[in-house]
Amino acid sequence: MGITRSSFHKRRATGGRLKLWRKKRKHELGRQAAGTRIGTKRVRSVRCRGGSTKFRALRLDHGNFSWGSEAISRKTRILDVVYNASNNELVRTKTLVKGAIIQIDATPFRQWYSQHYGTELGKKKAGEETEVVKKSKSIVSKQEKRREGNVIDSAVADQFKAGRLYACLASRPGQCARADGYILEGRELEFYLRRLHHKRGKK
Repeated sequence: MGITRSSFHKRRATGGRLKLWRKKRKHELGRQAAGTRIGTKRVRSVRCRGGSTKFRALRLDHGNFSWGSEAISRKTRILDVVYNASNNELVRTKTLVKGAIIQIDATPFRQWYSQHYGTELGKKKAGEETEVVKKSKSIVSKQEKRREGNVIDSAVADQFKAGRLYACLASRPGQCARADGYILEGRELEFYLRRLHHKRGKK
């Protein structure tokens, strides 16, 4: 039996079974799931109906992630899959799918924040010294003005200490071969932190 996207296998709203009055059609076909994992980039092209092409990502390790409150995006490394609302098996196998909660490398965002605001996120211990970079007066005054109205989410700031940020995948790696998304903030981050804490408590 081939994979199909038709709804003939489903029941009616009343609960009755549908009678199969025709065979499967080419336009209803489905294909095997991509099952994109974390690893060195590996992409395959698939010829689709009408001559269009889909790009199946079998392995991906980088993606573009946006930081909504700061209105910037940076390419960064994908480190781990931590939560998936649909299936825990996708977390165990570290499968990248749309809507998966992942951990990404915080370094590109920390570097940008330091350059833009002139302050270090996730500072090291008091005993360790940080490099002092000479800046012109104009740059110092610009950074001071930017810092005036800037407030960063405390939960996001804490993640910079560990060097890992929680993010959500917004693209479909099995369709467009890209793993892009956004950094979790505010109430959405609170929700997923609760879910992760609840999951750890069950173990």
